[in-house]
Amino acid sequence: MPSQPEAARGEPRLTSYQRLDGHEVRAVIVYLGERIDRYLPRHPGLRSVTRELGEVVDDLLDRANRASRARAALTWLSRTLIAVILVVVVVATGSAVRDGVAEAGALRAFEWLPVVESGINDLVFAGIAIWFLLSLADRVVRRSLIGYLHRLRSMAHIIDMHQMSKDPAVLLPAAFPVAPVGDDVVSPRTMSVRDYALYLDYCSELLSLTAKGAALCAEESTDALVLDTVSEIESMTTGMSRKIWQKISLLHDKAPGSLRG
Repeated sequence: MPSQPEAARGEPRLTSYQRLDGHEVRAVIVYLGERIDRYLPRHPGLRSVTRELGEVVDDLLDRANRASRARAALTWLSRTLIAVILVVVVVATGSAVRDGVAEAGALRAFEWLPVVESGINDLVFAGIAIWFLLSLADRVVRRSLIGYLHRLRSMAHIIDMHQMSKDPAVLLPAAFPVAPVGDDVVSPRTMSVRDYALYLDYCSELLSLTAKGAALCAEESTDALVLDTVSEIESMTTGMSRKIWQKISLLHDKAPGSLRG
């Protein structure tokens, strides 16, 4: 039975079209890493970014496996505390009403004001405590996801810095300097047109996969802050990819023959 091509081992196999699967995102990252190792083996920096992005997605997958149990435990704890608070409020309110009714004849009308005010304050503070406990699980999940989104945002900027350091202008026919710039100036690192195009293309794919990692956070939570941060990262990576493809189109326009080498 013929074996599959080596590069096909990391290719993703989509099994669902209604929910983003983190394992498929991880498979695409592995596949991209294999392509970088094969076509750009002399650029370990780009490979390191790919490996780091894969570790972030692994952390998200591991967190998703533990999240349901942690959320269930927090929900049970918050409901137990809410029940305790309700029991305390009912008992305290009942005792106050009972004492007030027992002494109703001895108290004048204005002397009831402190009793009513104290009861209202107790109910307000109990309501605040209950609201805090009801949103406890959601706030813990949001805090954890925001931490991962900050990591992904930082990685997007790092990937953008990688592509910004690759200037294709030195490869274009009209871009060679007409005079030496001096011995004290470090000459730029040169690459072939083909390597430049591949490097920029892989940077664009890494940015897209970074946005997919952010989208995994939106699969787990519908919190407004989480969704806004995910949307921000997606918009940012799209803008960065647009700049990269401007460089790639410049190479295609000015040096089309070299891209086939």
